[in-house]
Amino acid sequence: TLTGAGEVVGSLRATADPAELPPFQFGIVATKSMHTEGAVAEVAHAFGEGSVCSVQNGVGNEEAIAEHVERVIRGTTFPAGSVVAPGRVQWDVKGDTTIGPFEPRPAPMSEIERLADACTRAGMPTKAVTDARGPQWRKLIFNAATNPIGALTGLTHGRVCEDPALRALITALVDEGKAVASAQAIRLDEDPEELIDYAARPDVAYDHKASMLQDVDARRQTEIDFLNGGVARFGRSHGIPTPLNDAVTALIKGVERSWA
Repeated sequence: TLTGAGEVVGSLRATADPAELPPFQFGIVATKSMHTEGAVAEVAHAFGEGSVCSVQNGVGNEEAIAEHVERVIRGTTFPAGSVVAPGRVQWDVKGDTTIGPFEPRPAPMSEIERLADACTRAGMPTKAVTDARGPQWRKLIFNAATNPIGALTGLTHGRVCEDPALRALITALVDEGKAVASAQAIRLDEDPEELIDYAARPDVAYDHKASMLQDVDARRQTEIDFLNGGVARFGRSHGIPTPLNDAVTALIKGVERSWA
């Protein structure tokens, strides 16, 4: 059951035994990025003739999926929320989903369009595009600029953005991410700064706790290696310095070590 930005009730068939899975045409991976490898390895047998789509945060997930399945779909989704109880999700923010081929091991465009149509008909507006890197990097830059700041300060997205010093830090992180995207010839579909300001509105996500803040509050491992760490890795491989992303990564990993 989803409640909040919309009301959705679904009846799902679930199993904890991957061996019980029959063959599927499509799979959608929505785990935390650090669990992608293990999760896909367990269920890859169900997608011998199917395609698997990542709608996860960060970068590196499609590469992990491609280690186990032949047809991979790159995806980005913008709805936000949190699990409040088993089977119950608080839906905080609506948003669209964009999917496209993962270039090194792509699913056919016809299959990507079929999945987009199925998701849209099910209530999750989804667009199929030939190059999904722009939306993916827009969200990556958004998350890398805002998530760790919320996690380090304990502030919601809106409260972070209304602090001038923190907002300036966000802009500096955005600029590093844009430089890394540009070095890869990735054209962002929209400016992450506009998304950050839009999300800070009281009627959108002012009170939303970033997923990394939720992880820190629960003392769970964060996705920092796939967000700021991912920006920094791509930066190094293209000769783009990312000192702020490096610093934020070190700070969050220090927080994680403090729980030991």
